[in-house]
Amino acid sequence: MQLPVPPREALQVAVNAPLRRLFDYLPPADRQARQVLPGARVWVPLGTRRVVGVVISQALSASREPTAAPGLPAAPELPATATAPRLKAVHEVIDAQPLLSPALMQLLQWTASYYHHPLGEVIAAALPRGLRDGAPAAAPARMLQRWRLTAAGAAAALDGSVGRAPAQRALLGWLADEPQGLTAAELAQRHSGWQRSARLLESRGYVAIHEECLQSEAPSDAENGLAGTAAVTAAPTLSSAQAEAVEAIDAAAGSFGAFVLQGATGSGKTEVYLQCATRVLARGAGVLLLVPEIALTPQLIERFRARLPGALSVLHSGLSDAERLAAWRAVHAGSARIVLGTRSAVFAPLPQLGLIIIDEEHDSSYKQQESGCRYSARDVAVVRAQQGQSPIVLGSATPALETLQNIASGRYRVLQLPRRADQAAAPLLRLIDLRAHAVHQSLAAPTLTAMRRHLQAGSQVLVFINRRGYAPTLLCTGCGWIAPCVHCDARLTVHRAQEQLRCHHCGAVEALPSRCTRCGHAVKPVGQGTERIEQTLQELFPQYPLLRLDRDTAARPAQLDQIVAQLRGGQARILVGTQMVTKGHHFPGMMLAVVLNADQGLFSSDFRAAERLAQTIVQVAGRAGRESEQGEVLIQTEYPDHPLLLSLLSGGYEAFAEEALAERRAARWPPFARLALLRASATDAQAAFEFLSAARAAAPADAHVRLLGPVSPPMARRADRYYAQLLAESADRSALHRFLDAWLTPIESLARTARVRFALDVDPLEIG
Repeated sequence: MQLPVPPREALQVAVNAPLRRLFDYLPPADRQARQVLPGARVWVPLGTRRVVGVVISQALSASREPTAAPGLPAAPELPATATAPRLKAVHEVIDAQPLLSPALMQLLQWTASYYHHPLGEVIAAALPRGLRDGAPAAAPARMLQRWRLTAAGAAAALDGSVGRAPAQRALLGWLADEPQGLTAAELAQRHSGWQRSARLLESRGYVAIHEECLQSEAPSDAENGLAGTAAVTAAPTLSSAQAEAVEAIDAAAGSFGAFVLQGATGSGKTEVYLQCATRVLARGAGVLLLVPEIALTPQLIERFRARLPGALSVLHSGLSDAERLAAWRAVHAGSARIVLGTRSAVFAPLPQLGLIIIDEEHDSSYKQQESGCRYSARDVAVVRAQQGQSPIVLGSATPALETLQNIASGRYRVLQLPRRADQAAAPLLRLIDLRAHAVHQSLAAPTLTAMRRHLQAGSQVLVFINRRGYAPTLLCTGCGWIAPCVHCDARLTVHRAQEQLRCHHCGAVEALPSRCTRCGHAVKPVGQGTERIEQTLQELFPQYPLLRLDRDTAARPAQLDQIVAQLRGGQARILVGTQMVTKGHHFPGMMLAVVLNADQGLFSSDFRAAERLAQTIVQVAGRAGRESEQGEVLIQTEYPDHPLLLSLLSGGYEAFAEEALAERRAARWPPFARLALLRASATDAQAAFEFLSAARAAAPADAHVRLLGPVSPPMARRADRYYAQLLAESADRSALHRFLDAWLTPIESLARTARVRFALDVDPLEIG
């Protein structure tokens, strides 16, 4: 008689590995598959290693219905040819309850699917290192240790058994007077050398350590990874435009709505954020605020701490592993219902999310571009709001062209914040024609005249140049040699203060030579960077204190805070800075802003360069002007008739954006087309090109998708690797993703034998 075959059960698990598949495992011997819930972590064998994985679903035989987390695709059945003995078993279940909620699992699966990246790596990137390594989801219970007398110790204290050891006798007496025992700190207050006596008494069985769980006592904010709380300050009265924005956003509570809050610097976007967040918190829901760079927004963090009730948790890559784990646990446990963070905080485990805010939504920092899953935190946040039926606010004075097109198509609603009635008029923009004026170290005569005028009037002046270092090039005056990076197709940047040449692409550092290493002639720096502009202005305006703000002077948050405090306090009159000066800062005394080297964005091969230049100019202009006095902005250029600059001056960012969108439509560039960029790198250039050529040949035929390339990027060699790229373009988003799904299988097969690395970038920000 043949025995019936028992139904087969298995768990489908995602692991942190560059593999676009899930792994089937048998449940551990003491559990059934149905008892291990999707979203829980497990220890599993992978090859010869023991790794942490996350359960995605249960895969069952045809006699059982496959199950998955709510909102996720149904789990597949195990193939009939796969028998249970062939599967390895889960070593251990880490989480009794799911670490990741069904809503967060759904978002992570969408991210992996849309960006065509392995789900295990996407999940791992959303978790702190401690959780990836198997640490418990909740912080361990806080334990307090007390030393107490044993029964033998109590008897010894009475009969004087340790009479010849006065320190031990004293310790027994102290503990006899304290039946609950004494902590180490309390014993140290009585006698600094108590430890030796305690250990001797412990060895004789007279004293013992007792542990008490302090779960009833709340850990401190610092222990919980919280930014701290403060007394809630009163909210100011809103303008009519602000009030209308708050009411519109609040009316969407409990449903999806995408709002673009557009307003110049000082128009009150942050106040709208705060008052919307206050209402959401009052309903018991959570708030997620994303910012481009956490180190650049100390004022924003302080305003949220002061105005919102409850604890605020800060999540960003600058935290230590322990700090990030503590902050994540606080959010997961509900101790913090306000999360402020950078790109990766879009995956913060807020249990009940009621509002998402993306500040400076146009900023390129929201796009992951270097490694791992190339996701856009802004776009993922919109999907999270849609899946969770909550409103999302995209704030910017210069919205991305994609965002403006979403407004035009009716998908997003724009909320305009005009300049306040008590504000000065928008800064006055003027072009300085470098061809028509004398120039000293990149500073035109009219620029120096305007700086002198504002400084003499007691105002502060900003000089913006988006290039750090002393000079971008070191040139030999004899043979024309230019100092190259030996690892990249790039020139080394001169950093005179450190007497170094540095590569800003791979990080290589060399000593600054005084003579050409090839012919022995003198060398000289060519071009301008923040360090050289700083030196020039110190020579021209020695009586006015000057500060420089870039990655070299503000590598740490404390350095940034010090520079900002000095500027706001008026101790410095001139500020030289890079892109860092445009983000999240308000300097009340700044009346003049000067933009140097604006022309570098006018003729770039990158189709987004003009958009970024226009946004930068508007953001820099926003630094100029007091509350009631109109500021001035000077843009130095050798192309004063360029259409981009003329449209900015005549109609502002809106006029530029309208022209730029028309150009994009005609050229079939985003947002009127969908792009995916396949990048390949190898230790020799030919291998990268051959791989992409083979990938193009293996592409499925699709009339809706066009392939361009392979070609070399502007910098073909970086960090001793050679790069090439192949662009896929389509007017139909769905068609492009179907194409990519089919294309990735042959690409991965080719990569295994071609000895190349490849990465797929969906919706790339840069293609040139």
